[in-house]
Amino acid sequence: MDTPPLASDRLGWSFDPDLLRRHDRPGPRYTSYPTAPHFHDGYGAAQFQAAVARSNASARPLSLYVHVPYCTSPCFYCGCNRVISRDHGKGDAYVDRVLAEARRVAPLFAAGREVIQLHLGGGTPNFLSPAQLSRLVDGLRRCYRFSEDAARDFSIELDPRSVSAEDIAGLARMGFNRASLGIQDFDPAVQRAINRVQGVEETLAIIAACRRNGLRSVNVDLIYGLPKQTPEGFARTLETVLAVRPDRLAVYGYAHLPNLFRAQRRIADADLPDPERKLALLGLAVERLSAAGYQYIGLDHFALPEEDLSRAQRAGDLHRNFMGYTTHADTDLLGLGVSAISRIDNGYSQNPRELKDWEARIDAGDLPVWRGLELDADDLLRAELIQELMCHGRVDGRALAARHGVDFERYFAAELAALAPLQADGLAHRSGSMVAATRRGRPLLRLIAMCFDRYLQAPQPSIRYSRAI
Repeated sequence: MDTPPLASDRLGWSFDPDLLRRHDRPGPRYTSYPTAPHFHDGYGAAQFQAAVARSNASARPLSLYVHVPYCTSPCFYCGCNRVISRDHGKGDAYVDRVLAEARRVAPLFAAGREVIQLHLGGGTPNFLSPAQLSRLVDGLRRCYRFSEDAARDFSIELDPRSVSAEDIAGLARMGFNRASLGIQDFDPAVQRAINRVQGVEETLAIIAACRRNGLRSVNVDLIYGLPKQTPEGFARTLETVLAVRPDRLAVYGYAHLPNLFRAQRRIADADLPDPERKLALLGLAVERLSAAGYQYIGLDHFALPEEDLSRAQRAGDLHRNFMGYTTHADTDLLGLGVSAISRIDNGYSQNPRELKDWEARIDAGDLPVWRGLELDADDLLRAELIQELMCHGRVDGRALAARHGVDFERYFAAELAALAPLQADGLAHRSGSMVAATRRGRPLLRLIAMCFDRYLQAPQPSIRYSRAI
């Protein structure tokens, strides 16, 4: 008989390599449900406008995401939507078009809806010069009402190789209070293999500058499973990073999908760690972060106990969307720029993935909606269930069903049956309508959520997902 997880267990992670090895398989990361591959071109500008009109009745705050696609050189591991260029002058035209899109969309929203969250992602947002970034933020501020609340969350992803302490001071003056820095691994052999050579001192100096300029939180990205990576080298990276105690860490597993991402074809299969060594690298990271006092948030994310994410998780207020884990659950998300995704009311919409297509839509004066999806009642029910699992490791099925007017055990009879093998292996626990991940199951939240994903019941061969580990 399964043992019910204690309250403290819900926030822990018990590293069991045998279980991880046996259950490691591809699956969605659930930054949305339904996931983006299920968006379709029958959802366009008219549907987007209708979603905004419905959302205005709620007066919910807004989250803005701006995608900046440019990078000066390719990192071979990368699977993001990016454009390689050394011509920084292209940033001016890109900012012009993002602001044109912002001005086109802004009047659709009711006056007074406040922007409580802003995130610049990429690509490399600091491909844009300080002047270009300032013009972008000032232009957005003129279009939308930016919150002055202390809880606002204005963040930016940074490449430490192309940003200075002076730049950080400028970002703070623009209102940014969070930064995310890519490190991946400090081992020189790994850096050469992934075409991302960056020094330890220059990176740590940027973290220090963020703190000196009053940024509330600094996140560091690491990756395990990279070419030439060894436990000894990764241990040195972890030691160096943990010595400066970033507020958050993301420790991603490298997903080698060279058929999907051309840059990954520059990585030799022989240089990749085998599955056993990759699992050992993950185990090493979990051991060191746990010993350093970091709270496991979910998937690949960790945070210090008093960081906002940790507080939100303990309070039950954590949320997950295309920006990752966030403390701002009750917002509508507006994405601007090439490939950006919005979640407005009950609809998802995405801008064109190809830069030239997005530019053409903007230059034509259109709302650049390429595809999307309007969630039906079943989607909304499952989206909330999966959100609860991914953020809090549990779901109260009876309370969820009451909110949606269904009988939980009858509605999800097939899904609960599919959960049984995970229960048998001690990854999940079920007590009546309560479903929860165990400590051993927390690293495999995706697999528990997949049991409730209706779209996976008829898989499409063209959709490729990364592995759970």
